[in-house]
Amino acid sequence: MDISLVIPLYNEAESLPELEAWIERVMKENNFTYEVIFVDDGSTDGSWKVIEKLRQQNPNVKAIKFQRNYGKSAGLQVAFSAAKGDVVITMDADLQDSPDEIPALRQMIVGDGYDLVSGWKKKRYDNTLTKNLPSKFYNWTTRQMSGIPLHDFNCGLKAYRNKVVKSIEIYGDMHRYIPVIAKWAGYKNIGEKVVEHRPRQYGVSKFGWDRFINGPLDLASIMFVGKFGKRPMHFFGKWGTVAFLIGTVISAYLIISKIINWEFALTNRPTFYLALTCMIIGSQLFLAGFTGELISRNAPGRNAYLVERKIGLEQE
Repeated sequence: MDISLVIPLYNEAESLPELEAWIERVMKENNFTYEVIFVDDGSTDGSWKVIEKLRQQNPNVKAIKFQRNYGKSAGLQVAFSAAKGDVVITMDADLQDSPDEIPALRQMIVGDGYDLVSGWKKKRYDNTLTKNLPSKFYNWTTRQMSGIPLHDFNCGLKAYRNKVVKSIEIYGDMHRYIPVIAKWAGYKNIGEKVVEHRPRQYGVSKFGWDRFINGPLDLASIMFVGKFGKRPMHFFGKWGTVAFLIGTVISAYLIISKIINWEFALTNRPTFYLALTCMIIGSQLFLAGFTGELISRNAPGRNAYLVERKIGLEQE
C-alpha cells in the first residue's frame, strides 16, 4: 500500500464528506493505493454515522471510534499502530489542511529520502493574538531546545515512513512534538514543506488556553525523557551527588569549627540548616534516581485506549 492517511477528529461531521471526496480525487489522479483511517475521538455530533456512510461508498475508508474523548495524541497512536501504508500522512479533519499536498509530501519521503516531513503553514488564517504569536514563541523555543530547524512543529499535516510511526509512542499532548520524539528515537532526517493553510469552513477550533501551559510542560518532559529516559540515575544521581557533597563540605566545616571552639553554637548558624537541607535533597534525588531506574527497566507497553468500534480494521 502506498499511503495510509490518518485523520483524528472530534465533532467534524459537516466537513467529513467534502474531505473524503477530495482525498479520493487526489488518490485516483495519482494512482495511489491507500487507506483512510478516521479516528473518532468520542464525537457527539454524529460524525460516526457520517463515517459509516463514507465506508459504504469507499472501501478504502477505515475507522476507529473511542468510547470517550482521549485527545489527539491517543487518536494518532492507535491509528499509527494500524497503518499499513509505506508512507503515513496525518492531517486534520477540518478542511484547513489540503489533500492536494499529499503527492508532494509522499515524494519527499520515497524520493528524497526523508524519514519525516512536517508541514509549515507559512501563511495562516488564525487569530494572531491568541494563536499565531504563541505558536511562533513555542516553535522558536522548541527549535532552540531540540536542534530541529522546523518552523511549525504542531502542524497537523505531516508525512512519515511507516517504520517511524511504529517506533514512537505519543500520549498526553505529545503530538505537538512528534518531530522531537522521532529524533530521540534515532530518525534525524527530518524535512519541512510549506503547505497551504485554508480558512475554517465548519465548526470551531478544539484548542483552548490550556495549551499555553501544557505545551512547555510537554516539551520539558520530552527533552528529559529523550535524554535520560533509559538512565534516570545519570540525572538524579549527578545532582544528588552535588547537593550531598555541598552538605558534607558545610558539615565538615561546622564540625571542625566546633572542635576548635567547643562553645561554637552549631544550631544557631544558618549554614547548619543549609547543610542539613543539601544532604536531605541529595538523598531524595538519589532515591528518585533509583526509583526511576526500576521503573525504566519494568516499563509497560503502549497505553491502552477503550475502542468502541472499528471499521475495516482487525478487531485486535
